[in-house]
Amino acid sequence: MNEDKIILGIDPGTRMLGWGVVSVVNGRASYLSMGVVNIKSSLDHFEKLSLIFKAVTSLINKYKPNELAVEAPFYGKNIQSMLKLGRAQGSAISAALEKNLKVYEYAPRKVKLSITGKGAASKEQVAMVISKILNIKESAGSFDATDGLAVALCHFLSGTVPQAVTSIVRRGAADDRWSSFVKNNPDRIK
Repeated sequence: MNEDKIILGIDPGTRMLGWGVVSVVNGRASYLSMGVVNIKSSLDHFEKLSLIFKAVTSLINKYKPNELAVEAPFYGKNIQSMLKLGRAQGSAISAALEKNLKVYEYAPRKVKLSITGKGAASKEQVAMVISKILNIKESAGSFDATDGLAVALCHFLSGTVPQAVTSIVRRGAADDRWSSFVKNNPDRIK
């Protein structure tokens, strides 16, 4: 269940693409790197998609991940923005599939919930918790980068969270989740 692997997390965007990489060894995740791909300067949407594909391919070649975790587009009022975001996600997924990686998709609320315990957490809260969990000393410089890292960590946690915790989350008792986790897993608390 907890095999050693490297996970590349992607927070797709049409202006900034956030990414983060975690290494999983002996069932524990550790921080490798994070960053952003700035695609604001490109005016043509299809050029942006090409840049995303090339950037994700480059990240895959550099970090050699076993799996790609990507944040799903969220439902918004502007259908054109949502379609463009879906295309950006598709470009990242295509790069992973081209390299024969397994791909996993997570809703934004699922990512925030798995990291902070709140599905409506702010980007600042996600960044702070990510820094604490992975013991990151450096500044990310961008919430897009920490969001990409959060997607990778969410994927790791989705395979390692004890069943008792996931059943509590399904019932909606988010306030009791951490206390239950601490009570049931004292050896995992530092």
